[in-house]
Amino acid sequence: MNILLLLLAILPGLIISYLIYQQDRYDREPRLVLLICFGLGMLITVPAMQMQKLANHYGWDTGENFWMLIVLSYIVVGFTEEIVKFISLYLYPYRHKAFDEPLDGIVYSVMIGMGFATLENILYANHFGMQTILFRAFTAVPAHGAFAVIMGYYAGLAKFDQKRRYQLLAIGVLLAIFLHGTYDFFILQEYYEWLMILATLTLCISLYFSIRMIRLHLHNSPFKNRAVPPESPINIPEKEELPESFSTAVENNVENEIMRAVLDELSDEEE
Repeated sequence: MNILLLLLAILPGLIISYLIYQQDRYDREPRLVLLICFGLGMLITVPAMQMQKLANHYGWDTGENFWMLIVLSYIVVGFTEEIVKFISLYLYPYRHKAFDEPLDGIVYSVMIGMGFATLENILYANHFGMQTILFRAFTAVPAHGAFAVIMGYYAGLAKFDQKRRYQLLAIGVLLAIFLHGTYDFFILQEYYEWLMILATLTLCISLYFSIRMIRLHLHNSPFKNRAVPPESPINIPEKEELPESFSTAVENNVENEIMRAVLDELSDEEE
């Protein structure tokens, strides 16, 4: 694999990771924890790919048989990939002390998802070349990101809602599995070419709700009000807010300087 192809395989995941990191503007997560999450995402790609290889070995990789296609899309791909991401999210960052606001669920989930998508992209690049990687840069990789946002949104809610914790976690992972499976179903089916348009529609819907979920958690961040705006890192009081004694002292100082200057002039004339 040449360097250009490798860079094209890695770049989409890194760009999405950076964009999500930038959204976490009020209380950013430790970079080491983010890197570990990204690495976990790469690590769990291996068992997920092995499950898919096993399915291929038993002939479950065809899009011609409807029921095989359902199993391939929703179980072999959707369930397998999203469940390993969820397990990684739940076992490491979800329990970490740095997970202290709902938005963190999205940030950590996306880091895991992008680690997964990046290694998957590298493996695809090695087998299928540049055309496939360019296509995946605008389809599969953003899809992984969108599904991760949706899962992370509900993980963020669950973290701070103990009564409905497991219910919310289940909703998040099931939605991710369903959307992932639906996306793959329309990509893999071989009945009608026009049905692939529905894969694009699934991706667009997922991205739309992902953006709304990010904005919602960002708007409700408990750290929002305490954050200092970047435009004014130091809170300087306005002129009218200055204490009266301070203003009087400044005026008296100016008057003293003027009087001193006048006296100096008079002394020079007498000499």
